[in-house]
Order: sequence, then C-alpha cells, then structure tokens
Amino acid sequence: MQRQSKKMVDIKLIETEEEYDEAVERLDLLFDAPVGSQEAKEAEALALLISQYEEEHYPIDEPSPEEHKRIRMEETGFKED
Repeated sequence: MQRQSKKMVDIKLIETEEEYDEAVERLDLLFDAPVGSQEAKEAEALALLISQYEEEHYPIDEPSPEEHKRIRMEETGFKED
C-alpha cells in the first residue's frame, strides 16, 4: 500500500497585514492537529512566522520598574500601603 503524503500549504514570510490575518486564520484551523502530522508541522511553521511578524509590527515594551513592581504585587496578592 503506497502512502500518500499531504502537501503542506506554501509557507512564506508574512509581509502584509492581510497575509498576517490569513496566517492566523489558518493556524486557528490547524490548532488541534495531531502531533507529528503534516498539519502540526505546518502549524508550527505558521506560529513561528506569526510570532516574527508580531515582534516586528506589534512590539511590546518592557514595563518600567514601577509598573513591573505594581504588576508583580497584583500577581502575588500584595497591596501597597
């Protein structure tokens, strides 16, 4: 019995907002793909490309020391007197 391989969707760098939206939509469809499947490999590649695009176009600045302290206090349940 000959095994047919599923063709992975062409993967390329995400350069536009439209391509980003399409990649996120595709990743959502592949999210629960079985581990080791071609779909899971495609999802992993898309996740890396999406992450790269987001880091470049939607950077998240590190909080200031004061903001970091406030966040940490909220996380641990401490209150500032």
